Amino acid sequence: MNQEPTKHSNIDKVNRGLKRRYRAEKCFRILGATAIIASLCFLFLLFFSIVSSGYKAFLKSYIQLEIYFDPAEFTNENIAAANFPGLIKKSIYAMFPDVTGRSDKKDLYYLISPGATFKIMDAVRDNPGLIGKKQSIWVPANDDVDMLLKGKIDRNLDENERRVNNKQLAWLDKLSSDGKIKKTFNTTFFTSGDSREPEEAGIWGATCGSFYTLLITLSLSFPIGVAAAVYLEEFAPKNRLTDIIEVNINNLAAVPSIVYGLLGLAVFINFFGMPRSTPLVGGLVLTLMTLPIIIIASRASLKSVPPSIREAALGIGASKMQMVAHHVLPLALPGMLTGTIIGMAHALGETAPLLMVGMVAFIVDIPHGFTDPASVLPVQIYLWSDSPERAFVEKTSAAIMVLLCFLFLMNAVAVLLRKKFEIKW
Repeated sequence: MNQEPTKHSNIDKVNRGLKRRYRAEKCFRILGATAIIASLCFLFLLFFSIVSSGYKAFLKSYIQLEIYFDPAEFTNENIAAANFPGLIKKSIYAMFPDVTGRSDKKDLYYLISPGATFKIMDAVRDNPGLIGKKQSIWVPANDDVDMLLKGKIDRNLDENERRVNNKQLAWLDKLSSDGKIKKTFNTTFFTSGDSREPEEAGIWGATCGSFYTLLITLSLSFPIGVAAAVYLEEFAPKNRLTDIIEVNINNLAAVPSIVYGLLGLAVFINFFGMPRSTPLVGGLVLTLMTLPIIIIASRASLKSVPPSIREAALGIGASKMQMVAHHVLPLALPGMLTGTIIGMAHALGETAPLLMVGMVAFIVDIPHGFTDPASVLPVQIYLWSDSPERAFVEKTSAAIMVLLCFLFLMNAVAVLLRKKFEIKW
């Protein structure tokens, strides 16, 4: 008679326990979904803020001038010796003959970018026949004018609160009504190096510097990292020494990147006397930083190869070297490539170690080799973000967009390579 109530009470306890577990599981799922949604929202806000701040940097404002290439200005065989600023001033003053005061003329000339001088010079070099003729040429507007035309400067603000005064607004309105102002795709952003003038600054110099730096990094880190992984995983004896090496490799992967910069400064620059701010030194520093990542990824890929592959190769008479080279390495290659590309993407976004080896210098020229002074994209972004001019804010965001595109592309290549070469067991 006492067994029946006991049986029911045990079932009730089990059911209550199941309900609690189901409620806990439901709460866990809700918390997980909430975390994912919150992460996606923050990521969207980040990308939205970057894109909204930087997409207008891909446009550039130009002003049309009717320039008379006075032969009197080209008496010297060196075209660069001509008074090109004077030609621009005469052209803009002729469009507003009522502007006579010295201060007003200075404000009027301020509408034109200092880079217009080089545009006019290049036009004459490309076509010397322009000398003695009058030619219509589109020249870049000043960065403040460019910001105003893009809506980044509120023209309804008080005159003392904006960098473009009321007279300049009237002149710009006159030029706009005459069809002498236009906005076109900013090719300068992708074809020129850094500049003190925001409207003339570009990322090509930093892009070339990143390319040469990553080329050095890839050329050294991939073969060294793969060789180290193969030795540790396939040939090294399992003893205390190899255990210490493995622990240190894992620790090196967690070392702050600036420590590698200090190491590069002490060894490559101070001890070996290598030149500062060059892709060669930057590549060597990034090689030290990415080696642990590549070694760890390569070892994990080697471990994923089934032992039966090794046993079968050795069983048919292959040597250990032949077994590794002909059977294990080809099967582990997809994981190695993925780890290498992820390590290179990590290196592409690094700034701190490169600052320590001098790649924070202001460099206008485009690097053409591994020993030419250069900057890299992350450092270029850092420099622009520290500039006081308003126009550099959108340049910074645009450069971040380009850098993110490179990172997405590298990660996509890693996924494609893994899908292409991966063998499922």
